[in-house]
Amino acid sequence: MEINQDLNKPVDDNSLDTISMKEPQEQHPANPEPMPNTESPAAQAPNAPKDNSCNSKKNCCHTAILVCNIVLLIGLVLLYIFHFTGIGTRSMHNPNATAPVVAKDGALKIACIDSDTLLAKYQYAIDLQEELNKYKDSQEKNYQQQVTKFQKDYQTYLQTGENMTLSQQQATEAELKQRSEKLATLEAELTQKVMQKQLDANIELLNRIFAFVREYNAANQQFDIIMRKTFNDSPTLYMNPAMDITNEIIEGLNEEYKTVKGKKASK
Repeated sequence: MEINQDLNKPVDDNSLDTISMKEPQEQHPANPEPMPNTESPAAQAPNAPKDNSCNSKKNCCHTAILVCNIVLLIGLVLLYIFHFTGIGTRSMHNPNATAPVVAKDGALKIACIDSDTLLAKYQYAIDLQEELNKYKDSQEKNYQQQVTKFQKDYQTYLQTGENMTLSQQQATEAELKQRSEKLATLEAELTQKVMQKQLDANIELLNRIFAFVREYNAANQQFDIIMRKTFNDSPTLYMNPAMDITNEIIEGLNEEYKTVKGKKASK
């Protein structure tokens, strides 16, 4: 988003009020009153004992500092205990948590599948997309036919409405109004139906792929991890091409789909 505000210019030039500085009025100091001629207590009592309040204040100050240091030390000890022992916090330990899977030979066996290539070459995915496109086209065609018929009927009413009786005009207008309201929501309903059909098809497609990969892996390489690689969204930036099993998965999926499709056609 482009911001047009000049950062070197105030948000509102008029928001700063000018402050008028008035010259201070000349003031003359008052004449000092004569001080009474009194002598200080020290001068009156030169042999009086010295005040010990200064020493008392120093002792109080030292005591306060000592108390503060003790409080800080206790706080640090409690913080250490809470942090490293977990006292005062909710325990996240679960004795029934699933243990991590460790490969027998000490190394994970990893493979990857390019899902973009798979969807482009998997015949079931191709047929499924063609079926969805036909369904979408049929829904759009149905909507356009209803819109065209409504416009035609409305123009006919404008041309012949004067020849109708009042009751006929009211009935025709009520019908046209009802059809107009229906068309206003029909497009959204058809769009929702297409989206739901697309979602259901994607779920079925993914279930087929996941099931085949799981069975194929169990019968062959038995990889610990099989990752998905796509052009726009990939969990890895690089993977050894030797780990790519896309072609053999596509070949197996197409062979399976050919068999299932042949069985359906024979029924």
